[in-house]
Amino acid sequence: MTDKELISGMLREEGGFQKALRNVLNNELNMTVNEFCLATGISQSTMYKILEEKREPNLRTIRAIIKAVRYLSAKPDERFIAIIASHQVLKTISETVKVGTRDIHLREYPVATMEDAIISAVMAERDGALAVVCAPIIAPTIERILKIPVSPVIPTSSIYDAIEKIRDDI
Repeated sequence: MTDKELISGMLREEGGFQKALRNVLNNELNMTVNEFCLATGISQSTMYKILEEKREPNLRTIRAIIKAVRYLSAKPDERFIAIIASHQVLKTISETVKVGTRDIHLREYPVATMEDAIISAVMAERDGALAVVCAPIIAPTIERILKIPVSPVIPTSSIYDAIEKIRDDI
């Protein structure tokens, strides 16, 4: 709910984003500005200028703040990586994967077309995905649209399996 509070604050009134951001930091995240900046990499001077209303945040900064708030306010079991693939591929995917020392959930976004993949990628980012994994044919397009990491799947073993299946027919 915290990211929605920031967006509605920004649209509601002049200085509404700043008020909502202070509320999110103090009441939702229980963080100081310094802690927030250390956790997110957003410049302290930028944050203080925004909070003291000496500077209007630009769109890039607003996106970075909202992304950081989404990440920090998500419970560990709500953080996920989006897998954008066809129904057949998704049947073989497990629900979680070990990344370093933590378990990350995988959320499936089944698609049938390139257009579906683009729409699903945008939806995944809005849903709070940490990253997107997708087919290499669509990855460059999705990378241009999203602000989260995009990783293409290179299915070399499945290509060899498919060739093996048709070996006797060729």
